[in-house]
Amino acid sequence: MLVTGGTGFIGRRLTAALRERGARVRVLVRERGVEDRGQKTSRALHPDARSPNDVETAIGDLADAASLARACIGIDAVIHAAGLAHVDAAATPEVVARHWTVNAEGTFRLLDAATTAQVERFVYLSSVKAVGDPGPRCVDEGWDAPPETPYGRAKRAAETRVLVAGREAGLHAVNLRPALVYGSGMQANLARLIDAVRRGWLPPLPETGNRRSLVHVDDVVQAALLAAAHPAARGQTYLVTDGRPYSGRELYLVIRRALGYSAPRRAVPAGVLYGAAALADGALWLTGRRDRRVGPALDKLLGWACYDSARIERELGYRPDWTFQRYCETGLRQ
Repeated sequence: MLVTGGTGFIGRRLTAALRERGARVRVLVRERGVEDRGQKTSRALHPDARSPNDVETAIGDLADAASLARACIGIDAVIHAAGLAHVDAAATPEVVARHWTVNAEGTFRLLDAATTAQVERFVYLSSVKAVGDPGPRCVDEGWDAPPETPYGRAKRAAETRVLVAGREAGLHAVNLRPALVYGSGMQANLARLIDAVRRGWLPPLPETGNRRSLVHVDDVVQAALLAAAHPAARGQTYLVTDGRPYSGRELYLVIRRALGYSAPRRAVPAGVLYGAAALADGALWLTGRRDRRVGPALDKLLGWACYDSARIERELGYRPDWTFQRYCETGLRQ
């Protein structure tokens, strides 16, 4: 099996899980001597060679069709986890072009290489951002609003091509749309939230009744392996969550308790928080920072982003092992 993005947050877990199952694993890496958070990855080899830990590595890039063709030789399945993940970057022409080049065109090239090499199965790790914001409701795969960001549009285009390749080439092709992924080694929004609570920077959040879906990285791996193996997954697109949506207040309290902090007796009203965010964004504007930052960050805590993953549970037997509470209770004090 070929894993792209195999040195990344999800890809490392995928590779480890496949090795535990005795699978022959090949990882696509961009260059020799790749460093991953200070830990050296397996030395890069040609696709027909073996590294000391029995994981093959192939030098390649999503922009290099020839390298992808070489990486797919002799492979029966691909799990495509590589991509550009700067979801919240401002939609400048450069950012739009970069998302399209990496997340859309890179996937197109990989699909071409996979079908030419007669790969049998292709699982694409997309995102819930491949559809538009569902607003104050919890939605399933029937929600089909157009994506709203350069990241989401590129992901959606890649998803479409994956399913077309499945129909035209007889490929067992599957799209997975994970919600916000958490776990050891995560970055971005949840990591910043945990750090803000740890440092005492975040005011007590109110209960607004919003719901946000998350998923542990190990459960994303579980979903990817099920999607690759289960006949019912062919030609399908699935949402992937941990089955337990949270309000912003709940997330805040779960983190505080896991860190050994007591629950605050009071909360700052949402209107006050949004007013302060507007003032902060106005100050950023006056100092030359033309992109709003504080308001959108607050929306990620108090706004809705709720997704129902009952379908993958029903059709593939997916059963999430983790909740955010369990992760915080077992991981934050280490």
